[in-house]
Amino acid sequence: MTEPYAGAGANDLIPERIRVLLVDDQMLLRQSFQRLIELEDDGIEVVGAAADGQDAVEQVARLADAGRPPHVILMDVRMPRMDGVEATRRIRAAHPDVRVIILTTFDDEDYLMRGVQAGLNGYLLKDASAAELVTAIRAAYRGESPLQPSVAAKLVARLAQQPTALAPSQPASPATAGPAPSHRDGPQADDLTEREREILGYIAQGANNREIGEALFITEGTVKNHVSNILNKLALRDRTQAALWARAHGLGAGPPRDGGDVNGA
Repeated sequence: MTEPYAGAGANDLIPERIRVLLVDDQMLLRQSFQRLIELEDDGIEVVGAAADGQDAVEQVARLADAGRPPHVILMDVRMPRMDGVEATRRIRAAHPDVRVIILTTFDDEDYLMRGVQAGLNGYLLKDASAAELVTAIRAAYRGESPLQPSVAAKLVARLAQQPTALAPSQPASPATAGPAPSHRDGPQADDLTEREREILGYIAQGANNREIGEALFITEGTVKNHVSNILNKLALRDRTQAALWARAHGLGAGPPRDGGDVNGA
């Protein structure tokens, strides 16, 4: 049974149609996803379909040049020429505002970690219903990170075992230099101010900057500055990684949004 996704419903008012790019090496799946999405929600527009990662990178560039980059990409993992993880890495590096949801049949821990390190914004399995897929697209558009509970649990467990798994890889030290003297295993919660830890807890629950600002009685711009400081101090790429890091380090214990669990960031 497919697990439900948390987040606001499909009736949220959004001032523009959400542009989606579909990336899958199977034409039948691309066509099926397009029909499902467009039948489920006329506020979402499929602006293109790519057969592999290389095609996706090129299509995003063309759409961006035309002033219509996709807001959200549904990205398969295993594809010829370039896989979904590498395509995600390249697209997010060149177009950081484009959100990428990995959509795959593989509930694989290594794919999860590689995808997070590449900058993915969500990870769904292909057994998701049309309604769940639309909810995930809208969540990604809002800046959240849709993850099925089972997927989020695997990531948190992995991070608890390897606290530095999300940090950018560093070149190995020369053999002659010997091990670096350190008594710490990566950034710690103590590196953050009390306010930053509080905000990180809200991020772990899926709150966006506006919601955090309203909860803490501070401006949205102030929240944004705090989030930037958090990412810099923890050497993390984005809110997805911040949410997972917070959960792995027990910083998600504040009051849940809308009275329930939230799996976005």
